Amino acid sequence: MKSRWGYTGELPPTRFNMARYCLEAAVWATPDKVALIVASDAHAPLAEAECWTYRQLDDAVRRTAAGLRGLGLEPGARVMIRMGNTSDYALLFFGAIAAGCVPLPSSAQLTEEEADFLLADSGAQLLAVSDELAITPPPGVRVLGPADTAALRTGEPADYADTAAGDPAFLIYTSGTTGQPKGVLHAQRSAWGRRPMYQGWYGIRPDDVILHAGAFNWTYTLGVGLTDPWANGATTVLYNGPRDATVWPVLMEQFQATLFAAVPGLYRQILKYNDLRTFNLSSLRHGLTAGEALSVALLEQWRAVTGKELYEALGMSECSTYISSSPQAPVKPGSPGKAQPGRCVAALPVDREAGDEPLPSSEIGLLAVHRSDPGLMLGYWNRPDEEALVYRGDWFIGGDLAHFDADGCMFYHGRNDDVMNAMGYRVSPLEVEHCLSQHPAVLEVAVTELRVREQVSVIAAFVVPRDPDEPDGMDAAPLLNYAHEHLAAYKCPREIIFTDALPRTANGKVLRRELAQWRRSSVDGGPL
Repeated sequence: MKSRWGYTGELPPTRFNMARYCLEAAVWATPDKVALIVASDAHAPLAEAECWTYRQLDDAVRRTAAGLRGLGLEPGARVMIRMGNTSDYALLFFGAIAAGCVPLPSSAQLTEEEADFLLADSGAQLLAVSDELAITPPPGVRVLGPADTAALRTGEPADYADTAAGDPAFLIYTSGTTGQPKGVLHAQRSAWGRRPMYQGWYGIRPDDVILHAGAFNWTYTLGVGLTDPWANGATTVLYNGPRDATVWPVLMEQFQATLFAAVPGLYRQILKYNDLRTFNLSSLRHGLTAGEALSVALLEQWRAVTGKELYEALGMSECSTYISSSPQAPVKPGSPGKAQPGRCVAALPVDREAGDEPLPSSEIGLLAVHRSDPGLMLGYWNRPDEEALVYRGDWFIGGDLAHFDADGCMFYHGRNDDVMNAMGYRVSPLEVEHCLSQHPAVLEVAVTELRVREQVSVIAAFVVPRDPDEPDGMDAAPLLNYAHEHLAAYKCPREIIFTDALPRTANGKVLRRELAQWRRSSVDGGPL
């Protein structure tokens, strides 16, 4: 019997290339329209910004594809990108997809040790690096410096690879359950799987100018800032100058942005450090936010100051966003919205033994996306054990607890696991614990999020010192420095809390969720 559950949107064509989908239609319709603006100075005139038309982008992407093929890369070959915040990053990412290769975008914040792991785990054959991010690859991995990457575009443009919708397109890494990042492999069809977001979140139009606050290497930018605007013939503005909360309203005004995309924390900073009433934001239709929960207070403050709406989305590395509010689905404060049109999303019983029948409204369960969704990942790279944990029948379960109200709006109830949210990035406490446990002064360590004020949490490490009586036995500075040497900045704890013991179950398992209470009890003379 056919299930009554499943994706109801239009499915992608059998033959489908993500890069072609993003660029080809606009090349035919509006070849000389500006597709990408890269601004390095928020106060400089438009004439000084880097501008790419759709014709120029298409040409550069296909030349990059030809260059990669000329290096002997076969379809499916992984290409790791460890480059700075420039347009070359985007050209290589989409050029690799156009060639049928599989790019692996990596954050410039990763340490050399973390980058080495991604390179080895992915089996990448090619590493593209900026000079300041260079690492020594293992034998057999070819390295492209900035000049080499530019040289890829000097030959004749190739046609887009004739890939199937289910062929691999790109590989991204996210927190795993083993203390090491895991690769999430996405299909070419993933760009088509983003179509429910067009009106289910953005309300996007071809005449939109989308200012995205992220860097080129962030998947939030590659998707919301590039893939979707280009697939709709819109214009994207990215900024790669000095980071400062005061530049964003200047850029909104300067480029007459109609949509602005950022994480809630940046909206909070923009409101704090700018008087938005002194800027002409009349072109801005609304803001887009994702990566962390949008507080009701921040939403109301943004509305009061700007008179504009903020539309929130909830997503994950394995499927991008799938719950959102939009101009067609008005905001209900406290909820990120409803399932986007066509998507099949439900709350399942927390207990696996209770089956996989979706729960009725108002009941809290595990948020799940039906595996028929074309935006869902192909799987975890060489991690069948992790895949087994996230599928239940026809459903993919990401670990979020939620309930739906009678109107179909989703309300978030936290995580059913210990994964933390750090500046919009998912971070496993196991990865941070694994790092700190290597320090000779650490006997035991447990890591969790600590709420420091409303809607603001930091990563904290609870450490049992190996020898408290040693001079550095209770000194946080060496541990914080050690973390920064081995982990990307966003993964590093902001606070080290020393303790005699960690809270555990009767079977000896650390109770991370009790760590915050464990800390508070120390004020009253408790176990700390």
